[in-house]
Amino acid sequence: MGSTEDLDYPQIILQYNSGFLVSKVMFTACELGVFDLLLESGEPLSSDAIAACLGTSTTGMERLLDACVGLKLLAVELTQEGALYRNTEISNIYLTKSSPKSQYHIMMYYSNTVYLCWHYLADAVREGRNQYERAFGISSQDPFGAMYRSEEEMMKFMAGQNSVWSICGRDVLAAFDLSPFTQIYDLGGGGGALARECVSLYPNSMVTIYDLPKVVQVAKEQFIPPEERRIAFHEGDFFSDSIPEAELYILSKILHDWDEDKCRQLLAKVHKACKPGGGVLLVESLLNEDKSGPLETQLYSMNMLVQTEGKERTAAEYSKLLKAAGFRDIQVKRTGKLYDAVLGRK
Repeated sequence: MGSTEDLDYPQIILQYNSGFLVSKVMFTACELGVFDLLLESGEPLSSDAIAACLGTSTTGMERLLDACVGLKLLAVELTQEGALYRNTEISNIYLTKSSPKSQYHIMMYYSNTVYLCWHYLADAVREGRNQYERAFGISSQDPFGAMYRSEEEMMKFMAGQNSVWSICGRDVLAAFDLSPFTQIYDLGGGGGALARECVSLYPNSMVTIYDLPKVVQVAKEQFIPPEERRIAFHEGDFFSDSIPEAELYILSKILHDWDEDKCRQLLAKVHKACKPGGGVLLVESLLNEDKSGPLETQLYSMNMLVQTEGKERTAAEYSKLLKAAGFRDIQVKRTGKLYDAVLGRK
């Protein structure tokens, strides 16, 4: 940036200007079922056929499909019968609901919840607090009360988090050898995707998902099969209720929701409950030490502003919090993907 070409014609500024248009094209194609239909059809389809199957206008669908071709989410073949569209490989893997690596649910959460909060980003920056009150008419005092404002919203959030762990879970759990830890508590474990990855990677482990009663109920009913004997549940609020003794505590995307005081309070409770020789695994998106990047993490930190009480942090900041709680031998592993791992020992 800053080259003569950039100053003569601000390509990068124009790209940033239309960034939200790109997101909404992808979200809309997912929501309408474009990628699912093309996977199920097993053959390329015309825009008219897709519009008819999905109950949309032909003119709107044609433009949406062409935009998806421009984004390389679809491919098009021009035949004598006209243009025929098919999924690209990346769309089959990540944008169809039936794929084990589907990101559909997290995209729907971004499209229908996060997107609305970001409408008030300027207000969030002015005030330094989340924007649930403006976006949804709900008190900003309890971020998770707002996120879980209905069972439907809670399901969307939990399914969205499960989507994330389907592509990032194994990397963060394999960052360190966790096989010595057999008794594990996943604090705020939600829909249990990370717990399932954990018992898959470490077959001798037993993982207990600790979360709010209504979250545990949905996890049992919707996400964790009853035949999975290595995953147990504990209902409670880890700020106000006791935390049982265990060898390892996993806090995945937990501390980034809270301010320093709440983080210190929670980590102190975890340290007190932890068996000697045990540890805590933090799974977070780490900022560079000079806060210069990664861009995704900087954007996530903005999202923490509009949705929670927290922020993204550097490895040094997380290490400082762990040390203040009494943890030692702190190690940091960057995975090269969205989420990284920090391990502290008692």
